[in-house]
Amino acid sequence: MIEALRKVIQRLHYPLEVMLVCVRWYAAYPLSLRDSEEMMAERGVFIDHATVHRWSIKILPVLAAVFRRRKRPVGMSWRMDETHIKVGGQWKYLYRAVDHDGQTIDFLLRAHRDYAAARCFFECAIERHGVPKTITIDKSGANTAAIEGLRADSGAGIGLRQSKYINNLRRAGPPGDQTHRATHARVQVLSLREHPPCGIETMHMIKKGQLDRPNAQASTAASQFYSLAF
Repeated sequence: MIEALRKVIQRLHYPLEVMLVCVRWYAAYPLSLRDSEEMMAERGVFIDHATVHRWSIKILPVLAAVFRRRKRPVGMSWRMDETHIKVGGQWKYLYRAVDHDGQTIDFLLRAHRDYAAARCFFECAIERHGVPKTITIDKSGANTAAIEGLRADSGAGIGLRQSKYINNLRRAGPPGDQTHRATHARVQVLSLREHPPCGIETMHMIKKGQLDRPNAQASTAASQFYSLAF
């Protein structure tokens, strides 16, 4: 087990393999916590659904951070927008960007849809992936102001394109992306409680082949997810 995961899991009452299976199910499929509880019981492992939820809150952010360090490079043409989702009974905004091939660049959950949120998203994405050549957004004034502010402060020559049809492009498949809609559907089912969408997004990126594996080693999405813990 990696040290970062060991720190958040103080005592192991269940084998780590069992915990990872439950957490992966929760992030990868439209299952409720009680569904996971029932499915594990059918396999002779009796776990309360609240325990699965606690595991998810602790484990998924750690594995998402490991994934970011092992993520494949993305393209330099970005398409970005945001969608509203309900977290713990409150509406929030999930900012998300993909490249021209539909590879996920980054995502960020914020309480407000404004300049500060958009600026934070772009700064984090650029810090992790470098300065893009172009960014395509919708007609949002906040997103436009954030990009123009970045260009003015850093002198970066980022091309800005605006399209009111960006949502349709993003959800139509490469050169758009369908996982934005899939993430929206998943979090609406789960309502997320206090759990962030990092696990859902991480599983989507693994399925799209965005985990950098040594020697192009072939493996399933499940085994790639588990490898983040070791």
